[in-house]
Amino acid sequence: MTDDGIPADGGGAGTAYPVVLHTAIDARDCRGLAEFYRELLGLHYRPGDEPPTDGSPDDADWLVLLDSQGARVLAIQRKLDTRAPTWPSEQVPMQMHLDFTVPSFEALEHHRQRAEGLGARLLHDRSANADEPLYVLADPAGHPFCLLVR
Repeated sequence: MTDDGIPADGGGAGTAYPVVLHTAIDARDCRGLAEFYRELLGLHYRPGDEPPTDGSPDDADWLVLLDSQGARVLAIQRKLDTRAPTWPSEQVPMQMHLDFTVPSFEALEHHRQRAEGLGARLLHDRSANADEPLYVLADPAGHPFCLLVR
């Protein structure tokens, strides 16, 4: 038993703690943002979430992206009344952001250019910081994310 009376195995579930399933991001254009992160991170769609290929309309409102082992990484949810954050201004708060690490300054530059080519825009350049070079970018829906050397 843990201090709060929960069995150490989480009540038979195999763990005493919840496990992150994925991070969900709201976007007006569900497919567009899913495509951005699919390309940026080398992910693939959960079976059944792929774009239609038969000419039917793409009315996706919840898409899940998986890594190469099939683990969930991100989910994108259509939310038509969402407003893009205005970081660094607090007029519309950031709400959340993602951090992505790369192994070198060369990789940082490469992935910044890739992200911009996929529709990201640069918000802050701290690439000259010797301790932790990074870029803050906004995805196509306006959500800030960081690329940093670690």
